[in-house]
Parts: sequence; structure tokens; C-alpha cells
Amino acid sequence: MLEVQSIVKTFNSGTPNEVHSLRGVSLTLEPGSWVIIIGTNGSGKSTFLNAVAGMFFVDEGSIRLAGRDVTRWPEYARAELIGRVFQNPFSGTSPSLTIRENLSLAARRGRSRGLGWGMKSTLVSKMRDEVSRLNMGLEDRLENAIGSLSGGQRQALTLLMATWLRPELLLLDEHTAALDPKSADLLIALTEKVVAHDKLTTLMVTHSMHQAASLGDRLIMMHRGQIIHDFQGAEKRRLRPDDLLARFEEVRRAEQLDESAAQMLAEKYI
Repeated sequence: MLEVQSIVKTFNSGTPNEVHSLRGVSLTLEPGSWVIIIGTNGSGKSTFLNAVAGMFFVDEGSIRLAGRDVTRWPEYARAELIGRVFQNPFSGTSPSLTIRENLSLAARRGRSRGLGWGMKSTLVSKMRDEVSRLNMGLEDRLENAIGSLSGGQRQALTLLMATWLRPELLLLDEHTAALDPKSADLLIALTEKVVAHDKLTTLMVTHSMHQAASLGDRLIMMHRGQIIHDFQGAEKRRLRPDDLLARFEEVRRAEQLDESAAQMLAEKYI
């Protein structure tokens, strides 16, 4: 389904601001797999999702999706295969357009455009049915501007838009981080329902240890642009939030040791 082989990405190469964001990352996802990605700030989590989505081209390595080499495909070309929900509830939708108009755009994602009726009655009927499944009463507000909705409502609709055409890959980039706890819980429940119903292959970045431990069938931890842990099967099912926090503490201690060793070497040769 998704095959990422040894991808490398360096930003601002050759300058004092050079950042090695991805250092030979490889990952293979089976169809229907739900992989959770965690890591400290700057570990490369969102950069990895951006690389898969095509927001930039990688410096080295390859990316294959649904049997096609998309390494050099621009982002718009990958849109036919990928659905994505961002952290910011105001990303991924057009706030001045109505719910109905936003959903209409989602129904044409990645497809060729032409002259014709943009809003057939059958499509509007399907919109009402799909929106009603959100249990937010929005099926009677299809003419409302999507920018007038709450963050939780907007994220729920964004998830619906991202999965409208059942993408080959769903990317969730901390999609509950900007929501209040109640809205976040509702969105997670909806996410579980949608992913399970459509058997979607999913990559999800989160900072929530509870979400990381309880969701998905596989979990990877990234650090300094590399995958340092990969939990699958029974090992993943046994994970608890405290286990993940302990792993983060191990990384922090290792970082401190590295910094201390570097300081000692620097002092030695001064």
C-alpha cells in the first residue's frame, strides 16, 4: 500500500540554518493498517507526513503508494490518492463557502474538471445522509458558511471531506490538538468509526499518549529524523501511556548524555 524507502530531507542545506529533518526513513504499511506516529518536537513527524503528501520533494529515497511511484509527483497529483486532516481546524476547508459547497469540492478532489452541473440532487441527498452520521445536526445547515462553525464541527466535516472518496491513504496530523477535550474525544470517536468502516490505511501523528496507546494497530516513535521504535501486534496492544512516557524519558536522558559528552570533548580540546 505505502512503501517509503530511505527518504532523506535537509532544509537550508549548506547554510548555518541547515536542518536534517529526515535521515533515511523507511516504512511499509499494509492495506488497512492504522499507524500512530509520536516523537518530541522537531523529531520529523509532520515532516514525514508532508513528504508523503508531496508538499516537497525528498532529497533521496522513494515513495510508492497504491503500486505507483509518487516520489516526484507534486502535491496536487497525489490528492487523488491521499486524504488529509490538519491540526488547524481552519485548514483544509474554504471558510467563505457553505458546507454543501465544501463537500462538493471534496467530491471532485483529484479529478478532472469540466463544464456541467456542479451540484446534482443525488449528490446533495448523499451529503445530507453523510453529514447526518456526524450526529451534530449539521445536515439541516448545509447552506451555512463553514467558517461559522465551531472548531470541533469544522474538523468533523474536514474528516468527512478527506474520506469522501475513500482515499488510498489518510493522513491525520495532530487533528485533535487544537480542540477542547470534549470536542477532541468526539472527533477521535468519529475517526475510529470512519477508519474502521472504510478500512482506511491511516498515518496519524499525535502528542497524546492516551491516543497513541489506545488507537491503531502499530506505533512508531521518531527522534532526530529517524524511527527509533516500531511497536506492532501484541507488543502494541500491551502499550500503556506510562510505557510511552518512559520511552520519552529514555530519549531525554540519552540526549543529556550526548550533550554532556560533547561538552567534555569541547572542553578537552579548548
